[in-house]
Amino acid sequence: MYDACVLHPAPLRDLLLRLAQRRVVHARWTAQILDEVFASIAERRPDLSPERLSRTRQMMCDAIDDCLVSGYEGLADHLILPDAGDRHVVAAAIRCGAQAIVTANVRDFPADALAPLELVAVHPDAFVHDLIDLAPGLVVRVVQEQASALRSPPRSPAEVLDILAQCGLVRTVADLRLLFGIGG
Repeated sequence: MYDACVLHPAPLRDLLLRLAQRRVVHARWTAQILDEVFASIAERRPDLSPERLSRTRQMMCDAIDDCLVSGYEGLADHLILPDAGDRHVVAAAIRCGAQAIVTANVRDFPADALAPLELVAVHPDAFVHDLIDLAPGLVVRVVQEQASALRSPPRSPAEVLDILAQCGLVRTVADLRLLFGIGG
């Protein structure tokens, strides 16, 4: 289950979706999570038209089979978390049988609340780092594809890694730099 905070930064969202397209993970989210993501993007980027944001949202859903989770709403009322606004994320994770919630806000999803539900909260850096351990060549290819897809402006894999480090993927980027043979 991807939390809104990991879908907000475009470079991180792109990486996570590309990894899901390769079926190394099954990415899931809800319409409510997407509402949060795109409301936040619209607030921070008033230069982006509602049509463009709507198109991006639809492209995300089209890119990943069975990504939207529904029917979780009744579960949220029974969950206890530090922030009641996060209950819907846990409820959706339960509904779809997710093993992990990928979030930059790990503290908002305490282990003692998630463990009985057989869930863990994982920072995106740890999440992608674990995927490197499972399939290093695949993650390298995904980053290469991500760099190749950028046209305005074009970016090298090293530049994409710099951007991902700014998104909080510090350990991941360190390992990818070694795999790419890039110093720095």
